[in-house]
Amino acid sequence: MSSVQDYVTLEFPSLPENVGFARNATAIYASRLDFTLDEIDDIRMCVSEAVSNAVVHAYPGGPGLIRMHLAVEGDKLVVVIEDQGAGIADVDWAKQPSNTTAPEEHLGLGLYFISEFMDEFEIETQVGHGTRVRMAKKPSQAKQHEAASSRLL
Repeated sequence: MSSVQDYVTLEFPSLPENVGFARNATAIYASRLDFTLDEIDDIRMCVSEAVSNAVVHAYPGGPGLIRMHLAVEGDKLVVVIEDQGAGIADVDWAKQPSNTTAPEEHLGLGLYFISEFMDEFEIETQVGHGTRVRMAKKPSQAKQHEAASSRLL
């Protein structure tokens, strides 16, 4: 039996035009699991928010590198988005709705949306060294199967 995990890793510059690319690549990859169209839309939106944050905030001096890792782990999709940019000084503050360092351009809802629409959400960050956002989601049918199995026990 092979221990190769099902994954894809992409690297791209932190340019606004790559937000849509990341969002659509994730949707295509996520389609290998049994997500509903609404769940795929939620995943697309969350990836868009995470990549947009890297584009807008990570590299104030100009474009830098964004790495996106997509994996199927068991019955869930795992998405990791990393940059080596500015980092987040106060993660708890940044997760609150409407908090943004660019109020003239952004609503400050991205991290809040990710926490609401994904099953798992973690941020690792260090000022001056970058940010790693990890999010995961199971298809609703997998969640229903889990719930039914736990009731049988």
